[in-house]
Amino acid sequence: MQRPPLPDDFALKETSPKIAGAGMNIGDKLTCAYDLVEQMQYLYVRVVKAKDLPGKDVSGSCDPYVEVKLGNYKGVTKHFEKKSNPEWNHVFAFSQDRLQASFLEVVVKDKDVVLDDFIGRIQFDLSEVPKRVPPDSPLAPQWYRLEDRRGDKIKHGEIMLAVWKGTQADEAFPDAWHSDAATVSSDGVSKIRGKVYLAPKLWYVRVNVIECQDLVPSDKGRHPDAAVRVVLGNQALRTKIIKGFNPMWNEDLVLVTAEPFEEPLVITVEDRVAQNKDEFLGRCVLQLQNISRRFDNKAVPARWHNLEKHTIIEGEKKEIKFASKIHLRICLEGGYHVLDESTHYSSDLRPTTRQLWKSSIGLLELGIISAKGLSAMKTREGLATTDAYCVAKYGQKWIRTRTIISNTAPKWNEQYTWEVFDPCTVITVGVFDNGHLQGGGKDSRIGKVRIRLSTLETDRVYTHSYPLIVLQTSGVKKMGEIQLAVRFSCTSFINMLHKYTQPMLPKMHYVHPLSIIQLDMLRHHATQIVSMRLSRAEPPLKKEVVEYMLDVGSHIWSVRRSKANFFRIMNVIGGFIAVGKWFHQVCHWKNPITTILIHILFVILVLYPELMLPTAFLYLFFIGIWRYRWKPRHPPHMDIRLSHADAIGPDELDEEFDTFPTTKGSDIVRMRYDRLRSIGGRIQTVLGDLATQGERFQSLLNWRDPRASALFLTFCFVIAIVLYVTPFQVVLLLAGFYVLRHPKLRQKLPSLPLNFFRRLPARTDCLL
Repeated sequence: MQRPPLPDDFALKETSPKIAGAGMNIGDKLTCAYDLVEQMQYLYVRVVKAKDLPGKDVSGSCDPYVEVKLGNYKGVTKHFEKKSNPEWNHVFAFSQDRLQASFLEVVVKDKDVVLDDFIGRIQFDLSEVPKRVPPDSPLAPQWYRLEDRRGDKIKHGEIMLAVWKGTQADEAFPDAWHSDAATVSSDGVSKIRGKVYLAPKLWYVRVNVIECQDLVPSDKGRHPDAAVRVVLGNQALRTKIIKGFNPMWNEDLVLVTAEPFEEPLVITVEDRVAQNKDEFLGRCVLQLQNISRRFDNKAVPARWHNLEKHTIIEGEKKEIKFASKIHLRICLEGGYHVLDESTHYSSDLRPTTRQLWKSSIGLLELGIISAKGLSAMKTREGLATTDAYCVAKYGQKWIRTRTIISNTAPKWNEQYTWEVFDPCTVITVGVFDNGHLQGGGKDSRIGKVRIRLSTLETDRVYTHSYPLIVLQTSGVKKMGEIQLAVRFSCTSFINMLHKYTQPMLPKMHYVHPLSIIQLDMLRHHATQIVSMRLSRAEPPLKKEVVEYMLDVGSHIWSVRRSKANFFRIMNVIGGFIAVGKWFHQVCHWKNPITTILIHILFVILVLYPELMLPTAFLYLFFIGIWRYRWKPRHPPHMDIRLSHADAIGPDELDEEFDTFPTTKGSDIVRMRYDRLRSIGGRIQTVLGDLATQGERFQSLLNWRDPRASALFLTFCFVIAIVLYVTPFQVVLLLAGFYVLRHPKLRQKLPSLPLNFFRRLPARTDCLL
């Protein structure tokens, strides 16, 4: 049954924002900041400090603060207690799109319990405020004598200010108080600012456990069943158990860590004395700062380490000295790329060590313009609203835009830049609702977009509105749209093409490959480390944000993903199936003219075999040229049809959103287990059929069926003699004419070779 067409809401839409970046080359755009977003005009006020403020309290002191008023908007600095020479160094930014006043008023007040006292003020005519355009130097602040309410200068009291007009390209923009966030308290302003984050530098820690010497168990009459446990933070790995006083393992254990190194490497030797009971035999604690770093495949020398053992004597922990040692080879490996993203796409494929990096091949610029139609994520004062911000990740650099308060159609107009070292990488942009403003709740996901750089033409500005799609327990839902401008500029076209011939991962991944299980485990721990470090920044990138951007949990079983992958496979092999159907029609003379042309082409290729390969490649060339007309004109986006999210049942959705381990009742788990067994049964049948065909090929020569093997060998001997005495072109012509024979010369029964092959034995009769 054909699935219904997708609604237009889930499609990508091309937009035409008012930006200056379209048509600019890589040299021109370097002199034009913020050319991928719409220019936004702001009035900036920098309140630096004040001096000689008169006292208003009974004690003759004052608790000063500053109010900056512009129409209906008012920004307030923090107040200082009993200080007549305060320093604020605070910047206010008022959007000129909403200005309804012609004067700016800066008022200095004294904080009081009941009513704040007026100290003095300064007024500015907006028509006389100068404009500043980067890269001009910042405007120097000036001292202004405070005035009373009538406009007369007061005896004491001056304030240092700078007032200018600018755009979001101004250096003061990121840390400024914005009029869009006028309702946010002074404590919450820091939680809504835009920031640039650098993910921690990740290293693999390889511990080669070689052997132990002179282990001393509590029962000296038995040989210990020794194992070594390696612990780093919340990671713990263990070697296999070896019996003896001097056990040898020569086993590699790999963990992941991040700079700066905060946790030591703890290596413990244990004796398995009973089931689920281990006895402590000794340990050594190593600081990662003192461990050798390896950038290539050169071996690091092994070292002997003394094992320490402690005991409690009269309430005090005392160290026991004994001669047990452990032989280890430990190194920090920087020649690997520490994977913290999906297996199938990454935003950074460079090794950890900077010395192994190649030169950049280009520049990626992202303009986060605006969003519209965002779903309301919370309720404030009885009204549904959203406090939206964006997060973009590419390589080690994460960016976060400022939060737009109470707006379902926010305009950010912020632009960011990344160096590109590999074109086959992906940038991810996510939209979230800020949960800091309501008691530190979670930041809710609104949706995300992925863009693969290799699908973009160089030096072209892509301006599109991307649908924000999320899968919820109620089904797939569009949460709004985000408007982005993307440009990938190439500094060296030759270097970029050369990248396509290079291995994707660093050399160490191929010289000393890691197993699939190791990669999954290391990727999980790397994600946890990145999440923990970024959540400690200010403002923090919360754990749920980082995990959503890194697709944590995408490997867990899902009926929907299984269906999606099945249809992806069918789509891939659909081309081969179409070719097979076409060839079947040729062989059965459905179109006699086409069949005759194929006969002529076949005869030419057989008589002139040197034309076979050139003809095949020329055919591929013309097919590619023919399909150029239908090449994608837009960057990729989240596709609900490809994800099979538009045709998933409620129970399958409920299963996908279930926790791991499950929290559902036994009846639901039993039903899902039975369904999984049914799906697994079909997969098992397909795998069994594939194995059967392969075993039949093997049985041709392994004499499992002596008569069939004898027949096949006799056939091979006769065919070998015939091929020796018959020209190869004649054999090919006869075989081709037989395959392309007319339907009147065919019969509906299976052919002789097919009958023989189907009778060959497989190993299915040996299965239980």
